Amino acid sequence: MDTLAKALAYDKQIRIYACVTTELVAEAQKRHGLWPSSSAALGRTMTASLLTAVLKEENVTVKINGGGPIKDIVVEATKYGTVRGYVGDPYQFYQYNDSGKINVSYAVGTDGLLEVKTLINNEVFTSSSPLQTGEIADDFTYYFASSEQIPSSVGLGVLVNDDNTILASGGFIIQVLPNCSDEVITELENKLKNIKEVSTMVKDGYTPEDIIKELVGENNYELLDSNMPLKWYCRCSKDNFRRGLKMLKVSDLEDLIKDESIETVCNFCNTKYIFTKDELVEILNEKQNNKQ
Repeated sequence: MDTLAKALAYDKQIRIYACVTTELVAEAQKRHGLWPSSSAALGRTMTASLLTAVLKEENVTVKINGGGPIKDIVVEATKYGTVRGYVGDPYQFYQYNDSGKINVSYAVGTDGLLEVKTLINNEVFTSSSPLQTGEIADDFTYYFASSEQIPSSVGLGVLVNDDNTILASGGFIIQVLPNCSDEVITELENKLKNIKEVSTMVKDGYTPEDIIKELVGENNYELLDSNMPLKWYCRCSKDNFRRGLKMLKVSDLEDLIKDESIETVCNFCNTKYIFTKDELVEILNEKQNNKQ
């Protein structure tokens, strides 16, 4: 099961959240038929969005478009640990020539923004920052420093099998709290230079708490929560699409009724909903009756 752990470290001078997201990224890959670069980009963004939502204690919508061939990345994550998302083009696969590693930067691009929207008291707040590398982790690190004014380090990783299925996925965010000393920051920076890749840790069986131990050492942290469940969840339904159809113009509904049926598709989970001609007529009649 995918989970998230929360901790304070170095006498509450540092905040660390770490998570394993292999199952939920695997669900996204299966639903969208993602190729490796698309899997890595969406999986990293989903992981970072979950960390952001839980950290902010707010539901967030994250959108990235760096002008690359993958086009838009859109993710919705909740403070309760659920997430859904999609990419504009799921069929992207590029590698770095010198290592064979998945090239996410080229697929995403760097000519654009990372945007984070939060809904607070029924009001939408949007913050954003320019993309730095298109590798997602660097872009979230910069976002927290520039838009949130919180010095942070974000680590993300997704490993993809040869058959495009997901082998491992996870991430962490470290944030410096106001009382943090320069000595602690220097020690942490040195640790981060030599740490294993987070995807390798997850592949090797690390739990979120194990990732925290790897980051700060076994005796330097206070665990706040070790087992917050994370999962893929899409709230779409046929009723939601029905309400959307009812908002169309009468003339548009009349055009749709000329067909025997129509198929609607949820961008987030790829679930298809069929509306028959009789159902469309019923929607049209309800719309017309409500106007009277």
